[in-house]
Amino acid sequence: MNKLYVGNLSPSVTVEDLQQLFGERKLPVAEQVLLKSGYAFVDFPDQNSAIKAIETLSGKAELHGKVIEVDYSVPKKLRSRKIQIRNIPPHLQWEVLDGLLAQHGTVENVEQVNTDTETAVVNVTYATKEEAKEAIEKLTGHQFDDYSFNVSYIMDMDAALPVQAPRTRRGGRSSRDQGPPQPGPSGGFGAPRPRQHDFPLRMLVPTQFVGAIIGKEGLTIKNVTKQTQSKVDIHRKENAGAAEKPITIHSTPEGCSSACRMILDIMQKEANETKTTEDIPLKILAHNSLVGRLIGKEGRNLKKIEEETGTKITISSLQDLTIYNPERTITVKGSLEACCKAEAEIMKKLREAYENDIAAINQQANLIPGLNLNALGIFSSGLPVLPPAAGPRGAVTPVAPAGYNPFLQQAPEQEVVYLFIPTQAVGALIGKKGQHIKQLAHFAGASIKIAPAESPDVTERMVIITGTPEAQFKAQGRIFGKLKEENFFSAKEEVKLETHIKVPSTAAGRVIGKGGKTVNELQNLTSAEVIVPRDQTPDENDEVFVKISGHFFASQTAQRKIREIIQQVKQQEQKHQQGAAVSPHHSK
Repeated sequence: MNKLYVGNLSPSVTVEDLQQLFGERKLPVAEQVLLKSGYAFVDFPDQNSAIKAIETLSGKAELHGKVIEVDYSVPKKLRSRKIQIRNIPPHLQWEVLDGLLAQHGTVENVEQVNTDTETAVVNVTYATKEEAKEAIEKLTGHQFDDYSFNVSYIMDMDAALPVQAPRTRRGGRSSRDQGPPQPGPSGGFGAPRPRQHDFPLRMLVPTQFVGAIIGKEGLTIKNVTKQTQSKVDIHRKENAGAAEKPITIHSTPEGCSSACRMILDIMQKEANETKTTEDIPLKILAHNSLVGRLIGKEGRNLKKIEEETGTKITISSLQDLTIYNPERTITVKGSLEACCKAEAEIMKKLREAYENDIAAINQQANLIPGLNLNALGIFSSGLPVLPPAAGPRGAVTPVAPAGYNPFLQQAPEQEVVYLFIPTQAVGALIGKKGQHIKQLAHFAGASIKIAPAESPDVTERMVIITGTPEAQFKAQGRIFGKLKEENFFSAKEEVKLETHIKVPSTAAGRVIGKGGKTVNELQNLTSAEVIVPRDQTPDENDEVFVKISGHFFASQTAQRKIREIIQQVKQQEQKHQQGAAVSPHHSK
């Protein structure tokens, strides 16, 4: 994807002219330049330099009196579902970008590209080539805070391939070699399960110590990787000029801890030799979606780790989160030994939260058949580090016929959910001139209405969401994410909301179970609080409310389980009615 088309060239332009222009703009030497009459094809060494060439030259550079055009060289047959969007403001929230992308079709994947540019770049895959074409037409030149989007096709190799049955894993490359797994015809994913357990340790280290960590000819870092059996990536090119650089360590929990200890030790020795008197803190990067569970209710988890390890732990503000930075910095201060103990405890909590989310995602995929979780977009602001959901316990997801959609086949019922949000969050959910709530409804395929306030001083407002199970999952997920992004919950809180769903009064007893057994099992299984108030009078439809409180996945899982119980009750009632209708006939 590094081959560029350079157009609008004067007939007098030479290869040397192009090479000289690249040098003047501090672009790497092109590996190959194929000059034609009026245009040229240029191969750059990597995607980063290709992006830089497009952004610095196209419409901005002049050769022999003509302003040149530069873009990816993509054959027509490979212009399909994949596009690249550049010049995105670095402070743009994922939520806003997702909303823009969703206006033009179903987004199957969004991948951020690491570049040296100040602005953000993403590669986007739409469900169809028609949607991608519309996105290019509508988003090219889209203005956002004085930034103008640049959009191009990128090669979609799948477009040139005949539709084939998915290959089995035997003899195939590992998911690490292939990059992110692509959705199959059913929208499900079949990534090997070991990939899910690769939860790396991410550290921030002062740039001044990077050289010491690498060592002469890379010997020091080679020694770290060898002794700890780890893969250590030092991201030197990220955030050019920044005071700190990220390091990613892939290994077992013990291997990560050992590598962390060695890196801290190297930095401390270097600090002593350079007479840097301050103790060097340990800085761990963690995705925002996991941090709430590290902190714990009222900060209990964090306090416990501080007390047990003799450290002081602080966490960066939510205000620092942007499209470029979905991670928060956990700073640990103390002796080297104390920091190492704290690292093990912090990573243990983060790993548990990560594994729980993986389990919840897998369970959700099973509870709503055919649901393409990666296409929903809610994880871009919540869980982009998570791999796509696989089948339960590594089972290969059954592949449905191409174009199969269980929701269309089964004609799912429209569900109504009543979600309660803080009153002060209503404006953010509606957005300017109602734009956000309209985008959300369009994206989710649901009706979303905010009920009038019962009195001026209410602390919560009711959001009524009507849609299919998939639409409910999308809409509720985005609302949970929005409240976190807009800081309606503090850094020490996880977003937990109350949801009400209606169930037939005949099913309420089944939800509770004998002696409360079923509702207790529901709570243990889902981690949500489930209450069926006993003093309710059924409404005109002979339905009563069930109250569910919890974080997003807990609430979703509880909702689906309760819907299952309702379905079972309805099926039993139908069988009973059919039996009653048949009985008089047999008695004649």
